[in-house]
Amino acid sequence: MPRHILPSLLLLLCLPAAASGTGLFGYREVPQADVSQFGQWVSVMERHLLQDRPETEDCGSPAFNACHLHEWREFLASLRDLPRAEQISAVNRYANRKDYVLDIDNYGVEDYWAIAREFLANHGDCEDYALTKLFSLKWLGWPVERMRLVILQDTNLRVPHAVLAVYQDERILILDNQIDQVVDHRSIVHYVPVYSINETGWWLYSPAG
Repeated sequence: MPRHILPSLLLLLCLPAAASGTGLFGYREVPQADVSQFGQWVSVMERHLLQDRPETEDCGSPAFNACHLHEWREFLASLRDLPRAEQISAVNRYANRKDYVLDIDNYGVEDYWAIAREFLANHGDCEDYALTKLFSLKWLGWPVERMRLVILQDTNLRVPHAVLAVYQDERILILDNQIDQVVDHRSIVHYVPVYSINETGWWLYSPAG
């Protein structure tokens, strides 16, 4: 996370979990410019385009096995003609089948954002679930500007967390590896959003009102 965001995070951690307002989790969002400062985000987007391609690999490697990508693509192809409500629910369940594994155990570093190829082979942590869901919906034709990776604070567990938010019609739907169902953001009262990001920009959050 860029250093200039840390003071905002520290401020948010002192705030109550719920806030009044209609923005994400009841918080006000402030648009920001220049996603290039988010090295992890830029890296994962570039690696997704270059490496999440099953036709370029074989199935022989025990790690990053290309067969996982073939299975993923076949799964997504089976959803192509379904209603969007069924697509998003199926994508959420598909990713949530994977085990939660810390980055330090998977990659030997504290924070690593995995592409679908890596997550499907190695499992992963919260942002890895969210990213694979984002890549899945993008493959199905969902508009990228309507989806955001959200970095937040879980005030129940008192830990950082990440989810995928999908803006659909007048609703904000949350795809969360801690929840089996896709839920409306208003049903969650213990998440404090810090920032969100997609391919078109990023946003900071503060209490509404």
